[in-house]
Amino acid sequence: MSQTPHETPTARLAALGLELPKAAAPVATYVPVARTGSLLVVSGQLPLSGGTLKATGKLGEDVAAELGRECAELCFLNILAQVQAELGDLARVKRIVRLGGFIACTPDFTQHATVMNGASDLAVAVFGDAGRHARSTIGVPSLPLDAPVEVEALIEIA
Repeated sequence: MSQTPHETPTARLAALGLELPKAAAPVATYVPVARTGSLLVVSGQLPLSGGTLKATGKLGEDVAAELGRECAELCFLNILAQVQAELGDLARVKRIVRLGGFIACTPDFTQHATVMNGASDLAVAVFGDAGRHARSTIGVPSLPLDAPVEVEALIEIA
């Protein structure tokens, strides 16, 4: 997809056939977004759609890598929903600085990067070069609500 400077992130989402879900409320004692100066730290988001997880279980056991990738993409959409709720306009995003991915998986699962590319690829599709980011992706034994993927973000804003 060709991207011109005047295309907005919201227009790019629409062109991809995606819309932002409602921002999820925190389930414990934390805020979904912490703002400091020109940075937003977005708490880890699960692959929730309409209040339901897209999948549950572990990669390498109950969840295929492609479904995990779709979950990571949904996590990034939920990150954008939190940013939209905080800022009112995704056009205020200057750069996706970093994404952190947590993959609930079996000890022998090694496709963490493939799964996390769901979030990373969507960041670039929505923000172009400003969506290119640093990232860490790690395997963990479990995640809240038995989610297979959780993604957090550090975002620079105007």
